[in-house]
Parts: sequence; C-alpha cells; structure tokens
Amino acid sequence: MSENNEPIAVNDADFKATVLDAQLPAVVDFWAAWCGPCRMVAPTVEELAREYFGKAVVAKLDADVNPQTMMQYGVLGIPTLIFFKGGKEVDRLVGAYPKAAIVKKLESVLAR
Repeated sequence: MSENNEPIAVNDADFKATVLDAQLPAVVDFWAAWCGPCRMVAPTVEELAREYFGKAVVAKLDADVNPQTMMQYGVLGIPTLIFFKGGKEVDRLVGAYPKAAIVKKLESVLAR
C-alpha cells in the first residue's frame, strides 16, 4: 500500500501482485498522459485513494507503457476504471465519470 494514501502506480510486471493478489478489493485507473478525459478523472482517483485507504486498493496503470495488461483486460478506450475483487474483474466504467458514479460502483464492489 502507498504510505501517503495516493494511488499506487502499477505496471505489467507487478499488476498481479498488487491488484489481483490483494486482500482488499481494487480499482485500477487505466490512463495516459495525453488523454484529456483521463486528466479529468485523475483528481477523483486521488481522492478515492485517500478516502478508501485501508478499505480498497486504488491503482493507476499507464496505458502507453503497459500494453500486456491493457490487452489482457480488453481495454480499448481510456480512461477505463476496472474494479476487482478476489483477483477477478467484477465491474468497469469506460469514460470520464463523475465521482458519485465511481463511488457508487466502488461501494457496490465493497458490499459484495
């Protein structure tokens, strides 16, 4: 876990250990630096990392440098937020959603 309650940067090499093997549910933001909508979602992802610290893993994966994980999960558009529980994808949001919609999905994953 990140000590300063910020999203954890994950990559193809550590995705399994950080996200799939996590004891907590996880949400991963698939993003890229050049993506405008990704920049719109970034502050929300940072807030979630602080607000759900200890309850969920909040991670970010740079789409430009991690093609293996992008292909593995069929991510075609960014931003894409994928929600995981027990090492399995349980939900996803594609596009720049408002914080309330992201929180609703995350809360539903936590309640499962």
